[in-house]
Amino acid sequence: MLSNELKLPNYYEDPSSLHIGCEDNRSYYIPFTLENTNESSRILTLNGNWDFRYYENPYVLEDFTKLGYSYKNYDSIPVPGCIQMYGYDHHHYTNIPFPFAYDAPYVPQQNPTCVYHKSFDITEENCNYLQYLNFEGVDSCFYVYVNQTFVGYSQVSHSTSEFNITPYIRLGQNDLTVVVLKWCDGSYLEDQDKFRMTGIFRDVYVLHRPKEHIRDFFIKTRLNNIYKNAQIEIKFNYRSVSVPTTCTLFDTKDQIISTKTVQDAMLAFELENPTLWNAEEPYLYTLKIETPDEIIYQKIGIRCIEIKNDIIYINGVKIKFKGVNRHDSDPVTGYTISREQVLKDLTMMKESNINAIRTSHYPNAPWFTQLCNEYGFYVISESDLEAHGATQFYGGSSFDTFGDLVQKEIFAKSILDRNQRNVIRDKNNPCIIMWSMGNEAGYSKAFEDTGRFIKAYDSTRLLHYEGSIHETGGHKNDTSMLDVYSKMYEPISGIENYLATNPKPYMLCEFIHSMGNGPGDIEDYFECIYKHDRFVGGFVWEWCDHAIYRGITTNGKNIFHYGGDSNEFPHDGNFCVDGMVSPDRVPHPALAEYKNVIRPVRAFLLDAATGKIKLQNMLDFTNLKDYVNLQAQLLYDGEVVETYELGTVDVKPHETTVLNITINQAYFKQTKSLSLKINYVQIFDKPLTKAGHLLGFDQLMLKEHNRPLVHAKDYHQESIQTEENSSLILLKGTNFRYVFNKMQASFDSLTIDNCNIIEKPLEYNIWRAPTDNDSTIRNEWESAGYNRALVRVYETTLTNKNNVVKISCRFAINAIQIQHILDLNVTWTIGSNGTITLDLDGKRNTALPFLPRLGLRLFLPKEYNAVEYLGYGPNESYVDKHRSSWFGRFKSNVENMYVDYIKPQENSSHFHCEEVILSSSTGKNIHVNAAAPFSFQTSRYTQEELASKAHNYELLQSEHTVLCLDYKMSGIGSNSCGPALANQYQLREEHLSFQMTLQF
Repeated sequence: MLSNELKLPNYYEDPSSLHIGCEDNRSYYIPFTLENTNESSRILTLNGNWDFRYYENPYVLEDFTKLGYSYKNYDSIPVPGCIQMYGYDHHHYTNIPFPFAYDAPYVPQQNPTCVYHKSFDITEENCNYLQYLNFEGVDSCFYVYVNQTFVGYSQVSHSTSEFNITPYIRLGQNDLTVVVLKWCDGSYLEDQDKFRMTGIFRDVYVLHRPKEHIRDFFIKTRLNNIYKNAQIEIKFNYRSVSVPTTCTLFDTKDQIISTKTVQDAMLAFELENPTLWNAEEPYLYTLKIETPDEIIYQKIGIRCIEIKNDIIYINGVKIKFKGVNRHDSDPVTGYTISREQVLKDLTMMKESNINAIRTSHYPNAPWFTQLCNEYGFYVISESDLEAHGATQFYGGSSFDTFGDLVQKEIFAKSILDRNQRNVIRDKNNPCIIMWSMGNEAGYSKAFEDTGRFIKAYDSTRLLHYEGSIHETGGHKNDTSMLDVYSKMYEPISGIENYLATNPKPYMLCEFIHSMGNGPGDIEDYFECIYKHDRFVGGFVWEWCDHAIYRGITTNGKNIFHYGGDSNEFPHDGNFCVDGMVSPDRVPHPALAEYKNVIRPVRAFLLDAATGKIKLQNMLDFTNLKDYVNLQAQLLYDGEVVETYELGTVDVKPHETTVLNITINQAYFKQTKSLSLKINYVQIFDKPLTKAGHLLGFDQLMLKEHNRPLVHAKDYHQESIQTEENSSLILLKGTNFRYVFNKMQASFDSLTIDNCNIIEKPLEYNIWRAPTDNDSTIRNEWESAGYNRALVRVYETTLTNKNNVVKISCRFAINAIQIQHILDLNVTWTIGSNGTITLDLDGKRNTALPFLPRLGLRLFLPKEYNAVEYLGYGPNESYVDKHRSSWFGRFKSNVENMYVDYIKPQENSSHFHCEEVILSSSTGKNIHVNAAAPFSFQTSRYTQEELASKAHNYELLQSEHTVLCLDYKMSGIGSNSCGPALANQYQLREEHLSFQMTLQF
């Protein structure tokens, strides 16, 4: 070793050396002085700019412990922060594979290493106290030096590490140096689906504490059998000897309820008729804990969690988790998340009726759960533990080796430690309903032992671990300590089978994978959730897209990068772009869809003529009269013609009531459709949401009516002239000229009043730009040639009779080296004013996969920009994804109908349309209707362009307005990680028949 190098102890490859010089785990709190309880002088924050130097590996560190060492040539970096966001190392996204060789506990020798330095002052007054240095999050491991002396080492990235640095401190200026390594043996247990970032990414501070003090305390609340009397039990742990401790309990108005003195390190409050905590009404008492030198404040929520008859109850009430999985993720700050950023997330969640959060896949900052206590969210608190990469052995299936890492004895201590750090730190938060031992790591005896520890330590909460369903490595799984059976992405048939044949409550810790355009099956899952009391609910994967912000293009588009964009290996591409909101928190249509599926009220039509409806309160604790105002609109032919102020209704949680809305009977005598849209509006301001906020809606169809097909016919104009050769048919009318291509069974050109209606030949269309949820079926579609389909015409006949032309074609749609995809017969009927009606009948080859879509594609002049339609809008809508839309008449323009997914794909189709009108800036119109409801889409981008580009900012607009008119479009589903698209949403019928008319 060269004389100027520092050799680190090799703790980072030794799973028996997890925490050197660290204090024992404790619950999170910040003490205050007796004099000032508004801002604590007992905390010295070390956040800010630190001196920083980056090394490629830990073997070449300059020896900063030498006397006189200078940091003046170091860079400067913000703390908290992730070094990759400041240009060091490189960005790396991987989901399952480890980003290093599978060689546990060893990590790469080229192991990016960071040296941080910060000077801080200790006053003469604070020298009288003990000094505790706290790091709330460092990835992946770190060595601490104070005044050039080694203090300790710790790992577990998302947990607090506390060091008593009193022996190393001096009056005045002190030097803190921290060495952070990117990889350590703990990285094998931190293989979460995320960008891999490095650094001191959470708060750092020093606590000044008296020589003797409260070290830890544990608050447990219990309710009697009728939930009318509560006991708050508090157990204390002191540093070495107990100190006089007084506890005062306050209500929300700061009125004293009771004051008691701690005896034998214990205290209990008895309350009659307490106000209970739940996510809908998160009532918090305040506990003031006072010793001779300190005050600690702790919020308390009184609630109990039980399982009875395999059903989960909170405070004696059956509940449903309408949840999301949430990572700490920001495109600019990475893992480093502020309270303001979290409050934005929580506000959007509350606005969207979300009531539960799973902290995937690690504990969040310790103040995160405090916010969830305050604003009302059920939390599954997950330990910082995932070892998914163990499934990537060569030649094996993913399940065969799932438990390989966690079944190694060297990691048993780590598995227990990671869970202890999670549970002990956050145990005093009422929002935490359930502990999770980690995610996707397989199962082992170490998990069983850990589970038993958690249940013994905290019997007041539930415990789950989805990895227990995988039995590998010859280990026979014991799941007796787990309270809940949890799975991911299970099809509904599998859920029904479990509930019919197995005990324990059922939960989907991940479901309805929200990647790109999707998910499309939310309503199906919630029908199942509401049907079964034992099915407690689920957590959407996931809340936000993960991506790295890389600036703005010249045309103003944000540049977001995902896996592979930094030339990293291995990577999982855009699999991180899988949230209900964009990286910068712009909602995707998925969030609106989820919001309305989990709306607080559901309405059911009992009798259309009398306007009799049933309302069901879907909330667990709140009477509708205290939360929801009802407003109704009568839509005739898709437009609002009457409004009704229904006010509030007295409906207790889970119960129903019947309302009668007087509807003018004259509307029923008309031929058009009639529907009732009921809006659920928030009555009062809430902490994160405001009065007048739309909570959701229902639309009840009172009278269906499909518009009759407008047939091309003789409109008493001049006759149509036709000319025909072996390949083309020319049609001339009073004001139109059409060219029909007999070899394509469609039109090459359509000209009205000397203006082109189409600028490229009209196409039959069975392809769509694959969505992320098409990622599996896409391979089958492309193997079947759907993306390169051709037309082969066998026969064409022309008739011109009574000023009406009919062109009939028998043809196939196929692809090179592929059998027929479709065998079709079409008749194009052209009326004397240029109106065109298409009649299509045919058969699909059922040996091939279901179709993405079937319809027509038109390339219109770009000036066709105004859109009016009668169908499901205004959001994009599909057969299995239209709950955030309603049937109505909408107006928009082509640009505003595009949904801008980071990874370009199929978007912005509209389901169940009865008519569509496109208008040009020159006053020309295209009016489309069909014999049955159809889907349509209009865009500035072709499906080929969307399918060929990796990022939205790379897209080039078409020179045309692209109009797709679909007999049907297959659904969306959630097969990017979930089950295959359900059969009822697949375009899979053998016999196909539809009629459509275009008027100009």
